[in-house]
Amino acid sequence: MKKTLLTAVLLTFGFANAQTFVNTNPENKKVILEEFTGIHCVYCPQGHAIANSIKNANPNNVFLINVHVGGYAEPNSGEPDFRTSFGTAIAGQTGLVGYPAGTVNRTAFAGLNQGALGTTAMNRGNWSNASNQTLNQSSYVNVGVQGVIDAQTRQLTVTIEVYYTGNSPVSTNKLNIALLQNNTLGPQTGGNMGNNYNHQHRLVHLLTGQWGTDITTTTNGSFYTQTFNYTIPASYNNIPAEIGEMELVAFVTETQQKIISGNGAKPTYTGLANNDAKVKSIETIGEQCTNSIGPKVTIQNNGQTPLTSLSIDYAINSGATQNYVWTGNLAPLTSAIVQLPAVSYTLLPTNTVTITIPNDDNVSNNSGVINFNKAVETQFTNITVKISTDQYGSETTWNLKNSAGTTVAQGGPYTDAAGAGVFPKPDVNLTLANDCYTFSIIDSYGDGMCCSYGNGSYQVLANGVLIPGMTGGNFGSGESKKYGVNTNLSVSAFDANAIKFYPNPTNGMITISLPEMAKVSITDLSGKLISTSMLEAGDSTLNLSDLSSGIYLINFTGDNFAKTDKIILK
Repeated sequence: MKKTLLTAVLLTFGFANAQTFVNTNPENKKVILEEFTGIHCVYCPQGHAIANSIKNANPNNVFLINVHVGGYAEPNSGEPDFRTSFGTAIAGQTGLVGYPAGTVNRTAFAGLNQGALGTTAMNRGNWSNASNQTLNQSSYVNVGVQGVIDAQTRQLTVTIEVYYTGNSPVSTNKLNIALLQNNTLGPQTGGNMGNNYNHQHRLVHLLTGQWGTDITTTTNGSFYTQTFNYTIPASYNNIPAEIGEMELVAFVTETQQKIISGNGAKPTYTGLANNDAKVKSIETIGEQCTNSIGPKVTIQNNGQTPLTSLSIDYAINSGATQNYVWTGNLAPLTSAIVQLPAVSYTLLPTNTVTITIPNDDNVSNNSGVINFNKAVETQFTNITVKISTDQYGSETTWNLKNSAGTTVAQGGPYTDAAGAGVFPKPDVNLTLANDCYTFSIIDSYGDGMCCSYGNGSYQVLANGVLIPGMTGGNFGSGESKKYGVNTNLSVSAFDANAIKFYPNPTNGMITISLPEMAKVSITDLSGKLISTSMLEAGDSTLNLSDLSSGIYLINFTGDNFAKTDKIILK
């Protein structure tokens, strides 16, 4: 980080020629609410909601900083890491004993503390009380902050102005500047949004270091200004740093604890094209077993002026192009998620969604493509759901929904057990119609059904055989999987010059005429072995109905012949 001192501390006599945007009249304190949170903290979404309600009631006087820290913030494999190098020390001085915890201006409030007497951490139910007390107290210092980001170089320039309307009780104060990022989608236990929980006010960096930079003249009438330059990296912990979602919060402390007051601002931007809309991303589409779907696309305004409408073309599997005109109001470098109307298409083993927008000043970002696969299918209508919980069965619930979103079966919460282990629950047996089904399982605590308290699991079976992929246990806060029930599955064979298949197509049971007894091995196209069996000479029946749709190889090996044929299950 580079920082440049532009203006030294000026006394009152020279102030009129120096001050530009900080208020010089006495103000009450502004609230800086630091919330200590984590993606695996089940009650943290309640804390986020409480903090946001405090800010919404006082939008110009309350500023939120979400610090991801502690065990609940530690990501599992494949999850984002929202932690920073600053969070542990900030949390360490609060005396917190549970999550979510919060501090208001790093101040101890009698009777509201979460831990030992005199500590600053509070439970979420006390944040409003502490904030209201703070907002009614006078401040001896006012803080002003402005920021500009060059969109081409990603350089952030922050200008701070501090004016003292009274005397500080200490000769040296500390100036702190926090850089926050908004609107980051990710997992959150208790958020009920899977991996699409919207994380706000997330601390990504402290421009002034762990505890700030010194202000050495702190008497009535003193004025202090300083400019900081910082190049925003492409990512923090491999999470993209979106410069359009940045926010600044600056505050003044006595030592590294008590915050007197502060302020916040959204940066302005330079270096933008006149007209540049971007297809930022297309939401991942899981496996499907229906022939109609509406993609979600995130669009971003990379232009200088607000984006108020955008024509969006989209197609699935190179089918007929659909058009949707989005309308709204996107400020420069902000984004919006657009739900496109559902479109019918022919479901293939692998499917492609293509989205384009009109040419503008930058055509390199005007299109996007994603792929999704067909879900596994079974021809059997007899379905069994098997659940074995860990010790904490009360955390586990599940449901099975059809393509219309109607719940056709559900289970849990279950009873807790006295000790760790695996606790099977009664099987749930169903008879289902042809349709596309979504099985969802939820753990309210966010640690799945394994591993510290037992190795619980779930299974969904068809006709007593596991439907491929429909099993799990270590799923965090929850997961959903799709599969189809289709009694019309058929098998077709080709290149069967020596081995005779019939009937062709079939319902999954095929008769094979062999010249002699042979070993039969079924593999997928990558060579992965699916099954083996021995068939006698003459007509023998082979059951393929447990396979999902796709192309397979059947290898026949006898004493006097060897043959490989392809089959397609659809």
